[in-house]
Amino acid sequence: MFSNDISNLKSNVSDLNKNMSELTVAARYAKAIIDLAEEQKLVEPIKGDMELFLHTLRANPELKAVLANPIVSHSKKVKILEEIFASKVNKASLAFFKLMVNKSRGEVLYATAGEFINLYDIKNHIVHASVTSATALSETNKQKMIADIQAATGGTVKLNTKIDSSLIGGFVLTVGDRQVDTSIASDINKLKKEFARRVVVAN
Repeated sequence: MFSNDISNLKSNVSDLNKNMSELTVAARYAKAIIDLAEEQKLVEPIKGDMELFLHTLRANPELKAVLANPIVSHSKKVKILEEIFASKVNKASLAFFKLMVNKSRGEVLYATAGEFINLYDIKNHIVHASVTSATALSETNKQKMIADIQAATGGTVKLNTKIDSSLIGGFVLTVGDRQVDTSIASDINKLKKEFARRVVVAN
């Protein structure tokens, strides 16, 4: 039992290290392509291409798997990319996709596209926020929340809304790595924990 736990832990650490390594490599390539895009005044077109690429791979996980598979030849990957994206993206974007594949970096293409969008957002002071509420927010409340976040962060806010009836009331707001939880469910959980703590102390 213990040996299995150790084995699982080693596997998780290995996966984490791999993911961190991929993100580091992806960030480096993303910086290179956004710098090139700025030089050629193609930032907006290439940003659109990266969004299309991410959307396409999310909708087709088998394509993502093929690009990451070292057994599939570079020429086949390039052919697939040309067939899917040649008529839809800027020539610079397609050339970048093909370059990554030919450098045996197909497995980090998806992460690189994601890091490109992250860099774009940072450069343009775009803040991503999400709010989960028990019922749908009114447009007035949504705009008020966006205005408050913009005032606090100084950035342009992109707000994603979700509904979760289990919250009972209130909302959970996430901005970057910060979270504000005003839901009734959260208050109930806090009461439960406090009650449990008092019971333990009393015993």
